[in-house]
Amino acid sequence: MDERDLLAQRFEAHRAHLRAVAYRMLGSEAEANDAVQEAWLRVSRAGDEGVDNLGGWLTTVVSRVCLDQLRARNARHEESLGTHEPEPAPRRQHEANPDDDVQLADAVGLALLVVLEALEPAERVAFVLHDMFDLTFDEIAPIVGRSPVATRQLASRARRRVRGASASAADRARHRQIVEAFLAASKAGDLDALVAILDPDVVARTDAQGVRLGGQAEVRGAANVAAFFKGRARAAVPGFVDGGVGIIVPLKGRILLAFDLRFRDGKIAALDVVAEPEAIAVLELKSIDGGDPLAPTA
Repeated sequence: MDERDLLAQRFEAHRAHLRAVAYRMLGSEAEANDAVQEAWLRVSRAGDEGVDNLGGWLTTVVSRVCLDQLRARNARHEESLGTHEPEPAPRRQHEANPDDDVQLADAVGLALLVVLEALEPAERVAFVLHDMFDLTFDEIAPIVGRSPVATRQLASRARRRVRGASASAADRARHRQIVEAFLAASKAGDLDALVAILDPDVVARTDAQGVRLGGQAEVRGAANVAAFFKGRARAAVPGFVDGGVGIIVPLKGRILLAFDLRFRDGKIAALDVVAEPEAIAVLELKSIDGGDPLAPTA
C-alpha cells in the first residue's frame, strides 16, 4: 500500500466525524458531502507528513472549507436577496454505514439549524466547533483568522443569539436550580452531590489566566470535575453569562472569574472558566436578578 492509499484509508476512518462537522456548519447534506470531498482533495495534495493529530488536522481542514462555503453563500445571498433553507438530517437506508447514522443524526435539530443560518460565517464556525465539538478557542482561532479572545467573543455572540431563540423562562429557572445546587454542594464539600449534578462526560476548561490562579486547563468526567470543584465555590454566585445561567466570582470591585455553562438532560455538561480580563470584558455579565453583578445588594 503506497502513502496515498494509506492516507485515503486514514481519511475514511474520520469521514463520518467530518461529515457531522460539515453538516452542522452548512445545514445541507449535499453541501456537507461536497465540503468533505474538497477537504480530501486538499489533504491528498498536502499529505500528512509531520501531522501528529490527524483527526484534529482534518477537522481544521474541513472547517476552513465550510467557512469558505458560508462566506460564498452569504455573498450570493447579498446579490440575490435569497434565503438558504436548512435541511433536516435525512434518514439513512439500512445498507448505509451505521457509524454515519450515529454521527450525522446525533442531532442538530432543524430549529437550531434555522437559528444558525442567522449567524455570520465566522460566528457559526466558532460556535459549532466550540459548543458542539469541544474545540478550544486556541484551536479555533487560526481557522477563523482571529485571536483566541476575539474567537471567544464570536462564539459568545453566537451563543447569545442561539439562547435567545431557544431558551424559555422555564429552561432558565431549571438551570438556575442546577447552578444553585452545584454551588451549595461545592461550598459544603459534598462530593456525591456534585457528581449527581454533573453529566458523566462533563468537561471543565480554564483559560491561561485561570490556570495561573490555580485552575486546570482541562478536567474531564463527573468524578474528576466534582473533585476539582469540591470546596472551591466560596465566593461564587449564580449569574447570567452571555444570556445563559452561569456562575460569577466577584472580588474587590471586579469580576475575577466567569463560568460559561452548558446543560444537558438536567445536568451541567460543560464549564468554561474565563479569567482573562480581556475575555471577561467582552462577556455580557449580569446578576441573577438581571442587574450589575458588582452592584451592592440590598
